[in-house]
Parts: sequence; structure tokens; C-alpha cells
Amino acid sequence: MHHAATTPNAAAIPPQDPPTAKAASPAVRHHGWLADRWARCSGPHRERGMSTAEYAVGTIAACAFAALLFKVVSSPEVHEMLSKLIDKALNTAG
Repeated sequence: MHHAATTPNAAAIPPQDPPTAKAASPAVRHHGWLADRWARCSGPHRERGMSTAEYAVGTIAACAFAALLFKVVSSPEVHEMLSKLIDKALNTAG
């Protein structure tokens, strides 16, 4: 369905038929893939690549937390407290 033309020369231009499904050549398919890839990389979703940097920062933070936790758990005070807790648990069960 075509609407009325708004320009004076539009009446001379015949309406176009809808595109038909044709087998595209490999070069056209590659160009279509490349254009699609470029649109996905340069559009509003281009920050998808930041997830790698976010994972790296998260991994470093997790390692720092693990080191801090190891330092706390391996301190003499915590070691003594855990030893007393285990001894108490074994003595009450026996």
C-alpha cells in the first residue's frame, strides 16, 4: 500500500516491489555480517567488553579479601580461640 506523494516528481517514480529472498553471494553475506558486527560493537551495547575489566577488579578484590581473612584466621589469638572451642566440643562429647 503506497501513500500519496508529497513531492512533485514523486508521481513519476514507480512504486518499488518488496525485496525478494535471493541467495546472496559470499561477499555480500560477509559484508552483512561485518556491518551487523560493527553495529553491535559501536551501538549502545558497546560497553559489553567492560565485563572483562570488571571480572579482573572483582578477582583482585576477592584475593585481597582472602589474604586479609587468612591473616586474621592464622593469628595466634584466633588460633587459640579455635583450639579452645574444639577442645571444649570434644570434652563435652566424651
